[in-house]
Amino acid sequence: MQILENFKHAGTFAGMTLGDKLIATMYVILLGMGITFVALVLIWAMTALMSRIIKSIEGGNKPAVTKVEQPKAPASVVQNEEDDQELIAVITAAIAASLNTSMHNILVTNITRVNDSTPVWGRAGRSDVMNSRF
Repeated sequence: MQILENFKHAGTFAGMTLGDKLIATMYVILLGMGITFVALVLIWAMTALMSRIIKSIEGGNKPAVTKVEQPKAPASVVQNEEDDQELIAVITAAIAASLNTSMHNILVTNITRVNDSTPVWGRAGRSDVMNSRF
């Protein structure tokens, strides 16, 4: 450790040989890396310990999971022809209003429902954004 003592003063450092400077530099590097490694291992150990403590605390208070079955939708739905005509009229009016044109310029020939694959949390977020505008 006397080599490290020579690092304190610039005059003694200048008088050291190249080999002594390299050895002292290696000591400093290993000391810094060693302290960093030990500190990281201690942080990891404390994190793992806290994780186990939290898991043991939450383990006793865990509610029982119950599975709720959702009712199944009927396989075939019969739609009334009059309802379809009203739906077509409403969609045509909405398209005409958004395009600033007359309903006579638009011909709706086919309406196909597209299944929404957005998860529940996505639909809830979208609803919150739309409701916050009012």
